[in-house]
Parts: sequence; structure tokens; C-alpha cells
Amino acid sequence: MISRMAPQHRVFVAFALYAFTMGSIYPRLPEIKQLMGVEEGVLGLALVGAPIGTFLALTFASPLIEKIGFRKLLLLAIPITALFYALAVQVTDPVAFFLCLIPAGIAIGCIEIVINVEADRTEALLERRIMNRAHSFWSFGFFAAGLSGATFAHFEVSPRLHLLIVLLVMIPTVYWLLSGFTPAASRAEEAPAHRFSLPTLPILILVIVTLPAMLMEGAGLDWSAIYMDSIYASSAFVAGLAVAVVTFSQAVTRYFADSVVDKYSPVAVGRVLLLLLAAGILLVLFPMSVTVSLAGFAIIGIGTSVLFPLAMSAAAQRTDRPATVNVAALAQISFGAFLLGPPLLGFVAERWGIQWVYGFGLPLVVLAFIFVKSLHIERR
Repeated sequence: MISRMAPQHRVFVAFALYAFTMGSIYPRLPEIKQLMGVEEGVLGLALVGAPIGTFLALTFASPLIEKIGFRKLLLLAIPITALFYALAVQVTDPVAFFLCLIPAGIAIGCIEIVINVEADRTEALLERRIMNRAHSFWSFGFFAAGLSGATFAHFEVSPRLHLLIVLLVMIPTVYWLLSGFTPAASRAEEAPAHRFSLPTLPILILVIVTLPAMLMEGAGLDWSAIYMDSIYASSAFVAGLAVAVVTFSQAVTRYFADSVVDKYSPVAVGRVLLLLLAAGILLVLFPMSVTVSLAGFAIIGIGTSVLFPLAMSAAAQRTDRPATVNVAALAQISFGAFLLGPPLLGFVAERWGIQWVYGFGLPLVVLAFIFVKSLHIERR
């Protein structure tokens, strides 16, 4: 147990451990697909189990989380995610796989609430921004999961054994690093959470700006390993490496994003990110070589890195409604697209080819670019 950890460092560790656990299954999807003997569309439907569980938790779990407590929730939910991932890869039936992912998704949704609220409260405690940096540690955790998954695949360790090892490692690691976790005090102005918050037209416009980033981030995690396997018949290591490339470039960008946004402006940064996202999509849409496609995935990681946090800041600073209402409305729709969109893009892959999972994002990038001025923050 580590008890002398600074508040922001506790948050960073929680983000990283959660992401490592959540991300462990994605580098192994090509092998899981082969074990189940299904095509991309069926695999995508099976993967929807986790988003369904997560969305249920995001919508209904807040009161229960407050009763359980943040510390206890983290100590339980991260190992529970690892447990149900380990169970999911033991089965070869897509329906059973889907059912195992639902409780994993519920645990993921509970963790999402805890770590993001804790990051917000820690910002208030420290009186400085840490949210983008906290999310960079989420990406670093996912990167570590992608790299370790690729390594396990390279040495022909089965997904079943791999996910069991993750479970056995995460149980003591989570206890060691987070059992001394002490939640920050809540903000005095915090309002009760809204289950459903209807979006206004300005919030819907912000949703449009975030949509390509949310879909392409999810597609980079869900489908990049299968893309490398399908397009290039890559080794298991290279296929898993694609997931790591997306998350590493995303992590580095998020880590330094706060100072860049302060120096320039949210609108200027948003425009650059959308142009980079379009460039990354084109490199993946028209495959030329393994190296070029991996570079494309890296650029997609950069392009998707902070569009959602920028939109969240813009929503929170709007003066038409309380910040909690606008933020909830934006988060519910955008995060819903992030969760449900990429798995359902499996049908696009099955009909037109795996690269069109990413080509689907190009018109969304153009639409987002038209409305990117909405990232301008209205100061209260």
C-alpha cells in the first residue's frame, strides 16, 4: 500500500490501471475472432456487450457509487473488469462472449464516473487543470496494454492465458497502489447528477465536433489489430502494436495539451487536430505498407486526443444552463457514440472492407470542421 501519494498522482495511477485492464482484450481480437469463427459484423455485435453495460452504469449507477464509496469501488471494479474479460475469452460462442462483457462494461462505467469526478474534484483542490494529463495516463495505460498484448501474441501465449495473467496481476497491483486512496472533497457547488439531460442546439453542435474523434478513437482501439491482420496478414505482434501506436501518440498529445491550448486557442487547436485526423484516416483508408498504416494510426491518435475535452470545457462554460446540465448532455451523447459506434462499424468492415471502418469518419471530419468555432469558450 502506498499512502504518501500526491492527490493528482493517485488520480493518474487510477486512470492508468483502469485503462491497462480495459485495454488488455483489444490486441487479441484477431485471435478471438478466429477462435469464435465469426466475421467482423458478428464480432462487432458481440463487442456491444461492454458498451451496453457501460451505458447502463453511466446512466443509473451514480447514487450506488456514492453509497459504496470511491475507494472501495475502485478496489472492486478494476479486478471485476479483469475477471469478466478473462471469462469472456474462455468461450467460443458470440452470445456467451456478449453476456460476459455486460458486467465488465458495468464495472467500466462505474470506474469512468469515479475517476472523472475525482479528477474534477482534485483540480478544484489544486486550483489548476489536470484533466487532460489524467486522460493522458489513460492512454499510457492503454498503450501498455497494447504493447504487452502484442508481446504475449508474439510469444504465442493464448488470449485465455494472457487475460488470466492480467487478472492475477491486477488484483494485488490495484490493492497495493490504490488501497490508500483517499477521495478529494466534493465541490461546494456540485449539483445532483442528472440521469438524462436533453441537449440544446449549441450542445448538439458540440456533439458534431466531437463525433469523428470519438468514433475514430473507438475504431482505433476496436479494429486496428484486425485491420493489420486483414490487410497485411501481419504477425500477431504487429497487429497488437497497432493498438499501442494509437494510444501512445494520443497519450503524448494529451500530456502536453493543456499548455498548447492556453498558448493558442481551443478553436485553433481543434482545426489542427481535425486536419491531422483526416490525414491519418487517408493513410489508413488507402493502405500502402505496414509502416505507412502504423503512421496513419499514430496520426489518428493525435487527431482524436483532446477534441472531446475541448468540447467539454466549451459546454461547461456556456451561460445558458448550469454547467452540470450541459456537460451531462454532451457526455451522454458523445460517449454513447464512442461506445456503440465502433463495434457496429463491424458491419461496414464486413460489407466494404476493414479500411472503410475508418473511411466512414472522413465526412464526419468535414462536418466537424464546419462547426469547429463552437469550441470557443464563453466566459462566465
